[in-house]
Amino acid sequence: MSVYTLKRVQRLPISLEKAWDFFSSPLNLKDITPEYMGFNVTSDMEFLKKMYPGQVITYTVKPILGIPLFWMTEITHVRDQEFFVDEQRVGPYKMWHHQHHFKAVDGGVEMTDLVHYQLPLGLLGNIANALFVRRQLEGIFDYRIKKLEELF
Repeated sequence: MSVYTLKRVQRLPISLEKAWDFFSSPLNLKDITPEYMGFNVTSDMEFLKKMYPGQVITYTVKPILGIPLFWMTEITHVRDQEFFVDEQRVGPYKMWHHQHHFKAVDGGVEMTDLVHYQLPLGLLGNIANALFVRRQLEGIFDYRIKKLEELF
């Protein structure tokens, strides 16, 4: 079974504090996710104000043919204004580990997304990754880059 990696690095002309405030709020995810994904946070909003290790966030997504899927992630690690990690607990992947890194640089902030993921169904999952999953994930992260350039 293959584990795949997706990495994206982006620089934005904003402060580290502003970047951290934006990305550490799950409520902003919908704004930077393509509309066709039907991404909605379903967690109780009261518990989403400040990120913390152990925080569980639930969503619905529509990655394939508009069919809604339940997705639950847990924030497993947080180092304020440096990085946080979300890991899937229930959802479409066999394994999902997403690191979000932030670093102050001249003129703004550098953000790095590093995703390790594995699909279910063994060989069929590997074929699905080659046919469409990888392209779809790359498209989602490319969309985020463009959307963030517009926002900031």
